[in-house]
Amino acid sequence: MTAESAQQPTAAPQCAAAPGAVLDGPVSHAISRVARLHRIAAGRVLRDLGLHPGQEFLMMHLWDSGAVRQSELIKAVGLDPSTVTKMLQRLEHSGHVRRRPDPSDRRASLVEATDASCGLLVEVRRAWGELERQTLDGLDDTERAELTRLLGRVEASLCTEAIRGGDTECDAAYKGPVGC
Repeated sequence: MTAESAQQPTAAPQCAAAPGAVLDGPVSHAISRVARLHRIAAGRVLRDLGLHPGQEFLMMHLWDSGAVRQSELIKAVGLDPSTVTKMLQRLEHSGHVRRRPDPSDRRASLVEATDASCGLLVEVRRAWGELERQTLDGLDDTERAELTRLLGRVEASLCTEAIRGGDTECDAAYKGPVGC
């Protein structure tokens, strides 16, 4: 390596060209790629907290909603029941959630965040702040606001389509943490 080449700025990594099959959907392809990379970055920041990707969404729902039936939790996060069950087993083993019979229906089970998980809430917030910093690095405040606005419109459009298709995942409004 020469002194001249060592002082040259490194180029930004180049993304692969879009496959021909997505020529009619370049925005959808870009969103898919960004979502995948975002999930990888989230996995890195969550790993330090002892969480697997997706578990933070279960915890966020429990912190916001309090005790809920396991069946409602499965519906709220939109994952396969066996996946949620496995996640809950891990979270229960780590002391972040507890399951108990529903007093109004002994066949059902209530899931709730433990008091011990309140410390995890602080750490998840911190991790998501770091993820936000990584994700938006290089964008100024105006660009960040515009991206947020545009993603909100895309989400609203997709939510409308999901509701038309019978999904209820978009119906829940954010209420904030309960009990922490």
